[in-house]
Amino acid sequence: MASSASQGMLSEDQLLHLFDRFSVLTSLPDVKKRISDAVQDRQEAVAVTTEIQEEIFQEMGIEPRFGIACLGRVNMVYENDRDLMIRFYKFVAKEEAACDEAEFGPDEFSERMVYQQKLQEQQLEMLKYMRQFNLDDQSAILDKIPDMLFLLKLTI
Repeated sequence: MASSASQGMLSEDQLLHLFDRFSVLTSLPDVKKRISDAVQDRQEAVAVTTEIQEEIFQEMGIEPRFGIACLGRVNMVYENDRDLMIRFYKFVAKEEAACDEAEFGPDEFSERMVYQQKLQEQQLEMLKYMRQFNLDDQSAILDKIPDMLFLLKLTI
């Protein structure tokens, strides 16, 4: 893999700084209010989170359009860097959560997060349960899940 600098790409350190700073900022009440106010004014929440990212790039001395363009290439340039990719997906999830909280409001967002946590716990328990079966049986169970979900949708 060519170095990130030769590809016109942000370095790993620059990306990690962005991820950390974005996480801190989007946890602050005034930034949450900024995103929420924008949604109330019928703006897209993601437009505000992008502005926040651009502001961070400016703080870092990086041209904002270049920084945003680099975010679109992280998957390709750093695909073999497992740790960075995990941090990148956490960053993406943090942005989605900030947007969701602004769009749904704190109460509904909190309810959705609790529901999501319970769903993940149930999925983990199901995976633990499935481990006691041989691989062929596990595959057969997984193959039937889409059909079961379709039938479930018909009953709702």
